[in-house]
Amino acid sequence: MVLLTEVNVRFGVTGHRVLPPGIAERAMDHWRRVLPTGAGLLGVSSLADGADQLFAAHVLASGGTLEAVLPWADYGGSLTEGSRARFEDLVRAAATVITVPGGEPSDESFLAAGQALVDRCDHLFAIWDGLPARGLGGTADVVAYARARGCPVTVLWIDGVQRD
Repeated sequence: MVLLTEVNVRFGVTGHRVLPPGIAERAMDHWRRVLPTGAGLLGVSSLADGADQLFAAHVLASGGTLEAVLPWADYGGSLTEGSRARFEDLVRAAATVITVPGGEPSDESFLAAGQALVDRCDHLFAIWDGLPARGLGGTADVVAYARARGCPVTVLWIDGVQRD
């Protein structure tokens, strides 16, 4: 097992918005094992429900610093009520909040935010089933962009588990 404890490394996340049973626990277990705690943990997330909020909450609970990259200014308004409340809490707790310039509710804005997130991180965690994206800017597109840029990607999934 390799511990990811280098100083000044930014860890980003991409992943599905609905996580099947066991997937969130696997991701959390992995992060607890490999990520630093305290000021050594710098996390980047778009704060969508599911994988993004899970990672952001882990970063903050571990005493790390959270950076948010949002696809458009009123992105929180597009989330479900429960996700929106968590989103607003996470935005308030983030040390930095970046909104994609010119972003508007669209798949193109999701892709731009995913690319901006990758550009700001040194290692990407993908809570991803390995299947193609269901829309432009989905998890598969962000993973492909990270790999094309040479950003290391750790995929966290359980073989055989399917999402809805």
